[in-house]
Amino acid sequence: MSTRPVLVATFLLASLTGCAVGPTYSRPTAPIPERFQGQAAVDRRPATGNADLAEWWAAFDDAQLASLVKIALEQNLDLAQATARVTQARSAVGLANAALLPSGNFGTQAARAYQSVETPLGRVLNSNPNFDRSGSSYEANVSAGWELDVFGSLRRGKEAARADYQASEAGAVAVRLMVAAQTADFYVSIRGLQTRLAIAHRQVETEQDLLEKVQLLYGKGLAAEMQVHQVEGALAQVRASIPVLRSGLATAMNALDVLLGALPGTYSAALAAGGPIPAAPQIGAPVSPAELLRRRPDLIAAERRLAASNERIGIAIAEYYPKFSLSGLIGSATSVSGGNLFTGGASQAAGVLGLRWRLFDFGRINAQIEQAKGQEAELLAGYRLAALRATEDVENAFSTLVNREIQVAELTQGVESLTRARAATFAAYQKGVVSLIEVLQADENLLRASDARAQAETEAARAAIFSFKALGGGWQPPAQNVAAIQ
Repeated sequence: MSTRPVLVATFLLASLTGCAVGPTYSRPTAPIPERFQGQAAVDRRPATGNADLAEWWAAFDDAQLASLVKIALEQNLDLAQATARVTQARSAVGLANAALLPSGNFGTQAARAYQSVETPLGRVLNSNPNFDRSGSSYEANVSAGWELDVFGSLRRGKEAARADYQASEAGAVAVRLMVAAQTADFYVSIRGLQTRLAIAHRQVETEQDLLEKVQLLYGKGLAAEMQVHQVEGALAQVRASIPVLRSGLATAMNALDVLLGALPGTYSAALAAGGPIPAAPQIGAPVSPAELLRRRPDLIAAERRLAASNERIGIAIAEYYPKFSLSGLIGSATSVSGGNLFTGGASQAAGVLGLRWRLFDFGRINAQIEQAKGQEAELLAGYRLAALRATEDVENAFSTLVNREIQVAELTQGVESLTRARAATFAAYQKGVVSLIEVLQADENLLRASDARAQAETEAARAAIFSFKALGGGWQPPAQNVAAIQ
């Protein structure tokens, strides 16, 4: 049989491999504004130090916070899982690349057989005087196969796997940002709770001092028993707030330990000494809404998943067309009685041009194409929704940051005024000008204002953290990633 038709067919098929059916992907537009509404107010904040988005936590000027973020990025188990998913996706790209290449196999076997004359076959063969009941056979073959990607199904699969890999990389970065932000958030919350506990303890000392003075006056007959009970009640109320704050502090510390990949209680001693609530730094160079599309890893991941779904439409459409393959075999097979294994007479060879075509399965192919298109439509809506929510995250974080800092300024002024008012009220009480009720009210007002200021300072710092996270801070997008999504 002449091999010319096979060679001609192979050449023609190979010349067609530049064709790939299915839609060409183009990056979709996202609904984003030209400028953030809260950007101007954030730029006017009287904060010190500009933060580098790549390592924004350093701008809080807190060495312990920076150390904890570093530990979290090294030890966090969510991040370890995300890294493992990237490795799996990279392997899928390798498999998709390998599918485009020819595959080869080498096989060999040796067999030893013995035929009993007591069996029906043995009795028949035993009638031959040259019958040898024992025999050996050997075989060695090299085979190769290649699916010709005429209509681009395999190339579409490769591009889909590549897009999935890029999405998993962006997903790992998103986890990294989340871990850094959560670490900073827990740390700030811990410092805020410690500050509130310190305020409560100072108030307990103040109420105890007041109780001692009232009891002394009561012993001298200068104060009523009702006043003693009033101060005792106020002292008990302040003391009752301490266990709640301690419980919240223990919960936050345990959550931070787990985030750092450690058992609860591991880092509690290092944080037990307390410290000030970190002040929110300046956001730094403004990030435009358009830049969010390349900085926010969740948006990058959503866009890459959309690209992968587009390639899978092409894979489904390619099922309309025939699939061609080439395969071949060369080797040798013989038995001991038949001659040597690698003699010319013992060789064997084969070449096959294969064709597979789902001629009577177009209904199922249509359904698969519609399913792939539906998945793409879903992911397109998801990408656009993610862009909207990213803008919402930034606007909400900016608004919270600016208004919380205004609240801090107002409460700071209020605490200063209430501190002076409490001192004046107590002095007036000692002179008999005002009643004890007014002193207790002054104490309660000061406690509430001081606690509210600590909470506002905590929330302002947390809002700054959320702003950096919403802007995609915590990493530097590589140039190739930026180019890939533009």
